[in-house]
Amino acid sequence: MGAIDCPCGHHFEAANDEALLRACREHVERDHPEMQRTDAQLREQIAADGFEPRPGPISGAGAWMRTNLTTQGYCLTDSERRRLAVGLRFSTGVCLALVVVALVLQSAVVVFALCAVGLVGGFSARHPFDLVWNRVVRHLLGGPQLPPNPPRRRDAFKVGTAWLTLVGVLLGAGATTVALVLGGSLVAACATVTATNLCLPSELFAWIERRRKPSTNPITT
Repeated sequence: MGAIDCPCGHHFEAANDEALLRACREHVERDHPEMQRTDAQLREQIAADGFEPRPGPISGAGAWMRTNLTTQGYCLTDSERRRLAVGLRFSTGVCLALVVVALVLQSAVVVFALCAVGLVGGFSARHPFDLVWNRVVRHLLGGPQLPPNPPRRRDAFKVGTAWLTLVGVLLGAGATTVALVLGGSLVAACATVTATNLCLPSELFAWIERRRKPSTNPITT
């Protein structure tokens, strides 16, 4: 008897590894078609992350943050998630720091410069700060290369860019108080995703997608 948990929160149990593989394959094809993983890769993941079934659900902050990453569009094993823990937070952490600087300076110019960076992140597979991580920072810290950003994470960057654009317009128009309130809200959202992987726009997009298709139950074989 074996079991494995998908990072998205689905739990699978089966009498043997082959049955567990079939359950995982069906789940990947139905719920994570973007993964495009082979049977050999799934077998490796089962060997690495599979376990004997235990009574009661697995809970805790780690599982919750893992689920938050899946909501952004990632599908990572626990070992991949641990290796990427710093790298996946790098871009949002840098954005957080720079937005705080822009608000302290009350500078529409800095805000609009960040909007340009956000646009690139929203419409390309890699955020500009991901490239900084991949080409410079990871070599200094010994971290792995970041994977391309999933569509849902890129859509979240678009939302953040639109929000930041509004802040810049308000600062340019002299509506400083309103701009700082909206900017502070953006800082809070950015701090949340950096610390916990909880991305509010991604949660919204995921909810919309679930509403558009029939709900599915976890598979137990």
